[in-house]
Amino acid sequence: MNFVFISPTFPSTYWQFCDRLKKHGANVLGIGEDAYDSLDNRLKNALTEYYKVNSMENYDEMTRAMGYFTFRYGHIDWLESNNEYWLDSDARLRTDFNIVTGPKKDIIEYYQDKSLMKKYYKKADVISARYLLMDDDPKKGIRFAKKVGYPLIYKPVKGVGASDTHKVHDEKELLEYYAKEKKVPYMLEEFVTGDLISFDGITNQDGDIIFCTNHEFPQQIMDVVNEHDSVSYYNLRKVPEDLFEVGSRVVKAFGVRGRFFHNEYFRLTKDKEGLGKVGDLCGLEVNQRPPGGYTPDMMNFSDDIDVYDIYARVVTENLKLTPNTEKKYSTFYVGRRDGAPYKHSSEEILAKYKDQIVWHDRMPDILSSAMGNEFFMCRFEDLEEGKRFTAFAME
Repeated sequence: MNFVFISPTFPSTYWQFCDRLKKHGANVLGIGEDAYDSLDNRLKNALTEYYKVNSMENYDEMTRAMGYFTFRYGHIDWLESNNEYWLDSDARLRTDFNIVTGPKKDIIEYYQDKSLMKKYYKKADVISARYLLMDDDPKKGIRFAKKVGYPLIYKPVKGVGASDTHKVHDEKELLEYYAKEKKVPYMLEEFVTGDLISFDGITNQDGDIIFCTNHEFPQQIMDVVNEHDSVSYYNLRKVPEDLFEVGSRVVKAFGVRGRFFHNEYFRLTKDKEGLGKVGDLCGLEVNQRPPGGYTPDMMNFSDDIDVYDIYARVVTENLKLTPNTEKKYSTFYVGRRDGAPYKHSSEEILAKYKDQIVWHDRMPDILSSAMGNEFFMCRFEDLEEGKRFTAFAME
């Protein structure tokens, strides 16, 4: 089996995908921008061959790399980056090289376009926020606002995380957003008052969920990015039953096969006509790839498992498992900002929680807007103890 891994150096932990794939018999071929000599030795040992391109944004270079691998090793069976940024390029390469083990160009739009996602939420019988695709007519936006009420959310139709996502408080701001020059399509969406949660996991090649967990985000990611706040999130030790039921329906509706998923929901904290009652789940966005940053490692810490290995076994043997919705620990992530006046130093945190900290490091600059600059991961059997750790680290 020939597996092409796109951008195997980012995030830095992704060498583990290549390592586990090799251990389970795959021939792993890497394409990236980094010089071969700069690669982690563990990644070098996992790759059969590495093809350096000057820019992965240059599709001609990417097709030449694929052509070389095909000439040398035969048909490519799998291609994946497990990275939101490269989903579109991955799909184009699968289409052009007839790789059938992942979404092609005709499907990938539904994984990325935040308006098209609504169709699949409806198919799964899951409510989602009402929206309007923006054009040059602000009167449509005003009518939409009268229908759903202020505030509204303004965001690109396609975008990673909460990039360029803003709250619109009144008609004056709405008209200002209409007047902005837009290089990509944007949409307006009704504001949902609720707590952000995610349903995360892996499906096998039959589309069955074989691993799942969930994460809770006390802050809105939009505010974290725009206000440069500290960030925290954590997994519950048990996936809520209603989230598992709703999340499973959405995964099935999207036809997710042989890959990670990271789907986001709001749990309503306020009744709203057209959306639901307090406690109901409302679909936000779907991301058919691993959750961002080092969250796959948080999954591992939460249950002493290896999701990199689980994924490799999905690829190489179509692993079949009944998903375990209960974990040993709640693993907490806290990302702190450089220069912020924290009450407690890093040394104090490391000393106070030395028995619970499983990872302390710097976040790459490219991820720091959403994830913070310096991060701590701690795991706890008691959820409230984890929340006290978060409060201490972020104070």
